[in-house]
Amino acid sequence: MKSSKKWIAAAIFAAGALAVSVSTAQAARRVAASDDDIFQSLRDAARRDDAGRAADLAGQLPDYAIPSYVDYYRLKPRIRDASDAEVRDFLARYQGQAIADRLRNDWLLELGKRADWVTFDEQYPLFVLDDDTQVKCYGLQSRLARGIKIADEARALLVSPKEYGTACQGLIAALVSSGQFSEDDVWVQARLAAEAGLGGVTRRIAALADAEPSRIDQAMDKPLIFAGKGPGKGRAAHETYLIALGRLAKLNSEKAAATLERDSDRLSAAEQAQAWAQIALQASYKLAPEARDYWSKAAGIPLSPDAYQWRVRIALRAGDWQAVKAGIDAMPADLRRDPTWIYWLGRALQAAGKNEEARQQYRLIADQIHFYGQLANEELGRKITIPQAAVPPTAAELAAASGNAGLRRSLKFFAMNMRFEGIREWNWELRKMSERELLAAAEFARQNNVLDRMVNTSDRTRTEYDFTQRYPSPFRDVMLASTSALGLDMAWVYGLIRQESRFIMNARSHVGASGLMQLMPATARFVARKIGMSDYDHGQVNDINTNIQLGTNYLNMVLKDLDGSQALASAAYNAGPGRPRAWRSTLPRAVEGAVFAESIPFTETRGYVKNVLSNATYYAALFDGKPQSLKARLGMVGPRAYVQSDLP
Repeated sequence: MKSSKKWIAAAIFAAGALAVSVSTAQAARRVAASDDDIFQSLRDAARRDDAGRAADLAGQLPDYAIPSYVDYYRLKPRIRDASDAEVRDFLARYQGQAIADRLRNDWLLELGKRADWVTFDEQYPLFVLDDDTQVKCYGLQSRLARGIKIADEARALLVSPKEYGTACQGLIAALVSSGQFSEDDVWVQARLAAEAGLGGVTRRIAALADAEPSRIDQAMDKPLIFAGKGPGKGRAAHETYLIALGRLAKLNSEKAAATLERDSDRLSAAEQAQAWAQIALQASYKLAPEARDYWSKAAGIPLSPDAYQWRVRIALRAGDWQAVKAGIDAMPADLRRDPTWIYWLGRALQAAGKNEEARQQYRLIADQIHFYGQLANEELGRKITIPQAAVPPTAAELAAASGNAGLRRSLKFFAMNMRFEGIREWNWELRKMSERELLAAAEFARQNNVLDRMVNTSDRTRTEYDFTQRYPSPFRDVMLASTSALGLDMAWVYGLIRQESRFIMNARSHVGASGLMQLMPATARFVARKIGMSDYDHGQVNDINTNIQLGTNYLNMVLKDLDGSQALASAAYNAGPGRPRAWRSTLPRAVEGAVFAESIPFTETRGYVKNVLSNATYYAALFDGKPQSLKARLGMVGPRAYVQSDLP
């Protein structure tokens, strides 16, 4: 009996010990899971500059898997008050890592605000990415403080007021104060800011040329009333009037043109040309037929980067190859080097019978894997083919990629759906890689089902290619079934998905689009209803089968609504069906699909359509195993009366 009791007691003790062991393991798993939650809360606190909360959360993560980011998020909210020694200690500890370069970026901004040019000049050469416009403006301010002539560099840098912040506005003020910027420079900057719709920036810059802030506000906010009063007297009054005309043109370009014609005798020839340029740009955004005439009245004056390009786009729509060439020739050198304008200059030369000069232009970009590289190839008489595949990465090359600490940090971030941090870590490592290492890193991404990194990494190779990495086709059986049932071009659908989501299955855009095919909630419900999917719930939108079924059906509806044009339908998928119908209705005649694509008014949609059709051409070459034509895929796009559709 006693031995029996002892056995029972031992069993109870063992069971209790096992329970404690299981409970401890479960608790450990819960702690590990909660560490990620704490870490994400830490990141959010740092983004809010809540230093106290960040310090408290960081203290709860003494052994976190990514200690460099715990330390960064602890330090970042205190960057204004942190000692130089503390910042230098962080930089030394994590030297060579992406997060160290990120903190150096933060510190340089703070040093610039303090005008601590000694420390700034020591640290700026160590900033590897050097991709922050404000830091560049502080860099120029530092050199200006030493009496160096920097006006030309500043003019080249100061072309996008949306990126200026306090640093670049301060640089403009310092240049004026030093005498390196003239009144002309100030008004160029004020017009740029007004063109971008930045009232506060326009007001602050114009004040450097003695413009009254209240009058700038009136010109920006009430342009019809302000411009109706005429130019006034003096340089500032005339420039403010020109700003008002540009703003009025955004509302009604014909009204702005009539106002300018009424007041033209009170303006100099240069002021008139400047005013016509501003009106022409706004008319171009609307694809107004008058835009071409307005541009003809703006000859010979410097333009903004956007204006230079839109002058050529309007000439393309008109088929005026002489104006296309003149417009490209007038562009600054950096714009002329863009593959877009290299190609169209070739076309203009070809139209003028200068065939060898045209071919020289095409050869500059024909080896580049993108929309205009493909079109240049076709102008040289070659169809689009898939380059010879590189030798697959070896086991040793894959092992090196797998062991890369930065890539592994990136995977950890992706697992937590912290894509911003994950992409930063991943791309930081790619900077140092050879072609072979890039292919191995892309394959490592494939093995871990991070297909967007596979695509983007493989896209960087220039001599060795793996197009199965660049142009993957996952879920092929589902896609084939769906596209076959609809008679839809599978290469085009994959080309669209590659652009939409880069195959991120749970992708969600800033406007709420979801899944591989980035469906908006209202669109998904509309299509589900149209195809009789009565049990559809928006929670299903990220299910692969459902997302592809809804997405391909919607794409098919859009394609039929737009006469089978993949160029128009791609634009509709991105911007909504009503917009491409309106855009095509402004065409004076049928134009090449490439001309239509290049003259889409929305910057995002313009790039989107070109990328989708370029992708589709490569996919077709992969799927069909034979040369393809992007020009044939683009086809012609002709005018058609605007007809309202029930498509969302």
